[in-house]
Amino acid sequence: MDVSLLMYIAAAGLLLIGTAGIVLSNHLVRIIFGIALLEAGANLLLLLASFREGAAAPIIVQGKVPAIMADPVPQALVLTAIVIGVGVLALALALALRVQRAYGTMDMREIRDLMAQEIADNAGIHRP
Repeated sequence: MDVSLLMYIAAAGLLLIGTAGIVLSNHLVRIIFGIALLEAGANLLLLLASFREGAAAPIIVQGKVPAIMADPVPQALVLTAIVIGVGVLALALALALRVQRAYGTMDMREIRDLMAQEIADNAGIHRP
């Protein structure tokens, strides 16, 4: 089996597992980890799309230009996406911690019900 095909399968697997984690889970931290897996799969897929077998770094040394050069733009974009993703993940985990302190649970169904009740109480509306 070709290594690049295996990497495409791994990227698709990360995308699938991340999407399933977001859609199927009710626990807030599991949803956040699903987002992280989805992001890792997208980054891997972007790197694989720009991969060229036998490509060299686009650096001219002593007037010699490599025959096949790798495009550094997708690599720079993925590096930027990784840094942004770590920041978003840290923010999401901090917000999840605040939600847990405020509502005493990480279950999204319970949080949704508690928030709706809180909004109804503040608005003076009686919920059935």
